[in-house]
Parts: sequence; structure tokens; C-alpha cells
Amino acid sequence: MQRHLLYILLFCFIQTANAQFIDLDTIVVIDDYENVGSQKLYSDSLVSTFEIWVKKEVPLHKHEFHTEQVIVLEGEGNMRLGDEWKIIKPGDLIIIPVGTLHQVIVTSSIPLKVLSVQAPEFDGSDRVIMKE
Repeated sequence: MQRHLLYILLFCFIQTANAQFIDLDTIVVIDDYENVGSQKLYSDSLVSTFEIWVKKEVPLHKHEFHTEQVIVLEGEGNMRLGDEWKIIKPGDLIIIPVGTLHQVIVTSSIPLKVLSVQAPEFDGSDRVIMKE
């Protein structure tokens, strides 16, 4: 059931001439990353989709121009959204509106693996790392 929800979400965002079907089970995990690894699955001017792996943490930051939706596929962690902390686990959908402070600390023995859908297109230029 979870996997079907993921496919439906992907299909909602991928409605262009370059429509694709992506089997998440066939994505090769990049092993040579220190803390955060990612693989772009799709991108156009309206949306970007990434698979992201986190071994330790994602520092506190915000995005100035886009909204992010995160679907947890594997692993667990503590996630901060604004001033609130939540435990995240496989099957969770986290919606992060523009300008919302957020960070993740991995608590599982395996990396956190998520699907991240960001709109409009994400190029990294609007990520603002915050100091606590």
C-alpha cells in the first residue's frame, strides 16, 4: 500500500512531455558519501524529485523559494519543523512550507532514506543554513 501511495504522488508531479515511471527498487544507492547522499530522479521548472540518504543529520535550514514534501522510505529519525520535534519513520509524509526551519537527526542504525519532492525546481540556491 505504501509503495502505491508513493507512485501516485510521483505521477501527480510528473505530468510533462518527459513523463517517466521510476521503480524505486531499482535505484542504486550511492555508497561513497560522508553524511548526506542524493540522486536526482526528475526535474523541470516546476518540480524536482530526489532520493536522499542521510547517515547522521541534516543541519537546521530553510528554503526561501520552495516547498518540500518528504516521504520516509527507510530508517528513523527526529525531525524538527519550526520549534516542534517529531519522530519520523517509514511511511511518514512531511510537508515543509516555504521558509519553515527544519532539520533531521538520524536515530536508526541504518541511513534514513527519503523521497523528496520540491516545488518549484530545486537548484540548491535557496537553502539557508541556520546557526542555533
